[in-house]
Amino acid sequence: MKNPLATFVSWQNESGALDGWTSYHIAAGAFLCKIFQWLDWSDLWCVLGVFIIGVLWEVFEWFVEGWRPYGSKKKWVVNTASDLFVETAMAWWMVL
Repeated sequence: MKNPLATFVSWQNESGALDGWTSYHIAAGAFLCKIFQWLDWSDLWCVLGVFIIGVLWEVFEWFVEGWRPYGSKKKWVVNTASDLFVETAMAWWMVL
């Protein structure tokens, strides 16, 4: 019987959605959201701030490494969308 966690990890290798950096994106979403909360930003702007910085990071990452480390442009798109989703979802969860 295959371990469910091993199944999940093998799934990410096929789709490109999650990788070793996913946890860093989750942590960055939480960290940035908390900074924005300390600065007394509204809940909406805390979440939007995390999303905007996430987009800027992904643009920077594109110029530095492009899509090739992911194996295909499709995997790059899925990974980028996943990164933006997890960090923005973390910020949204923090403002609830």
